[in-house]
Amino acid sequence: MRFNYRLLYLLLLFFAISCGSKKKVNQEEKAPTQQQRPSVTAVPNSISEYIAMYGPTARANMQQYGIPASITLAQGILESGAGRSELTRRANNHFGIKCHDWTGERVYHDDDRRGECFRKYANPADSFRDHSLFLTQRGRYAFLFDLDKDDYRGWAKGLRQAGYATDRKYPEKLISLIERYELYRFDQEVLQGGKSVAYDNPPASRASSYTVRKGDTLYSISRRYGLSVEQLMKYNNLRGTTISIGQTLYLEPNK
Repeated sequence: MRFNYRLLYLLLLFFAISCGSKKKVNQEEKAPTQQQRPSVTAVPNSISEYIAMYGPTARANMQQYGIPASITLAQGILESGAGRSELTRRANNHFGIKCHDWTGERVYHDDDRRGECFRKYANPADSFRDHSLFLTQRGRYAFLFDLDKDDYRGWAKGLRQAGYATDRKYPEKLISLIERYELYRFDQEVLQGGKSVAYDNPPASRASSYTVRKGDTLYSISRRYGLSVEQLMKYNNLRGTTISIGQTLYLEPNK
């Protein structure tokens, strides 16, 4: 009888140890490291795909915070490499916002200096919202909100003036993206109550060419003649959106 009690005790002890060991292994399996966690954010394959993915988000932020959606999208494209930069893929950070006064998650990334601290977001929408808050809550950007809501040129130049970027060509880069991809249409949709728009005015009677006058831009010419900026650039073999007074622009394919 004594032997049976001892045997039963040993069996119970062995069973308890086995269960505890399995429980520990399962707990460790359920707690993967940060590097093991897969990314749930899709990576755009092109600028056009980035615009399709985040245009509605930029438009919603314009409605709430008053920042032109065209500016938000152009900055996102430029700062994130159209969603393909390492920082964006690691941290959903589309605007390169650093850790100043930040209590949330963070990542470290080489930028102006090695291992700088950047904000990490749970999803891209949080990054877009934080970008809007960044601009609305800092006094140096306050004058931008006095501009017309569709004055993307004024915003582009004002951001550089306020010290958002050190690159002297930052305004031109934003304007070029906005006009090439017609990002201004998102501003117009907000200002016109969410209606999808292509052009505000009917196109002028089409000539085969146009001579650039003072005050003209590719954007204004495209609107006048019912073309897109990309079409004008293609017809005239332009690499950028800069044009000069007296320049002749073709308004149809130059055969």
